Amino acid sequence: MRHFTSVYDLPSLTEAIKMAREIKNNPFGHQHLGKNKTIVLIFFNASLRTRLSTQKAAMNLGMNTMVLNVNQDGWRMESELGVIMDGDKAEHLREAIPVIGRFCDIIGVRAFADLEDREADYAEKIINQFIQYSGVPVVSMEAATRHPLQSFADHLTIEEHKKIARPKVVLSWAPHPRALPQAVPNSFVEWMRHTDYDLVVTHPSGYELDPFFMGDIEVEYNQDKAFEGADFIYAKNWSSYTKYGEILSKDLNWTVTAQKMALTNKAKFMHCLPVRRNMIVTDEVLDSSSSIVVEEAENRVYSAQTILKLILEGLL
Repeated sequence: MRHFTSVYDLPSLTEAIKMAREIKNNPFGHQHLGKNKTIVLIFFNASLRTRLSTQKAAMNLGMNTMVLNVNQDGWRMESELGVIMDGDKAEHLREAIPVIGRFCDIIGVRAFADLEDREADYAEKIINQFIQYSGVPVVSMEAATRHPLQSFADHLTIEEHKKIARPKVVLSWAPHPRALPQAVPNSFVEWMRHTDYDLVVTHPSGYELDPFFMGDIEVEYNQDKAFEGADFIYAKNWSSYTKYGEILSKDLNWTVTAQKMALTNKAKFMHCLPVRRNMIVTDEVLDSSSSIVVEEAENRVYSAQTILKLILEGLL
């Protein structure tokens, strides 16, 4: 029994991409694997693509699916150990998790960072409790520090659209009105470092990511320079890691525009969605033929289905 929380859990990234492409061509070819199997999808936070794509992936494999929106469909849950539960939370994860595990064969968990305590968020307390107490394989549908199913779909999308063996891929910070976690950019950089792509990360000063995820990738603080000759532009906002959870800038000069895309090598535009129009990216770019955000979202089904297939086959 194995869990999926990052690229490091895959036996082979190359083989996983190959499998995802095969599944995309024949999505109903392995329904025998999921017969009489059940997956429970646990959402501590809102979702559209993650919920629907993971449900679709499980159904493509013949699995039964159950969805629980924590704090909406059930009791409000406490996650901290050692607390006196005299507030509005009636149930503790310590009991809820093993109970859920008795009802299913795989659990998917989505739990964002709170952006209040960096040490607590980066300890991944919620998903680690599911791994420790559930007794079944656990799949991360986005945690505090990573979004591996999204990054898998991103990689698959680049593989489908690249025109050269080693494309230049740019991860660009973009403005947003709210403080967002670092999970998507952390994960994107981590997955891209497992490829031979030419990865460039660009953002304003103060938005440096955790060095653990960045590794030896250097930051280009000039966005225009970063965009020069790029084959793929991946725009995403995140809040500060060093001044944890803070918004240091809403500078609209970092918005991805047609003028900025003109600096690239006819690059494809990518974003994990949902996207703030005319803040992250202009309508002109998002509605153009260079935008592959819908194809990217569709690939969420095949990234999830690949992971579930590997787990059901006992290969993960």
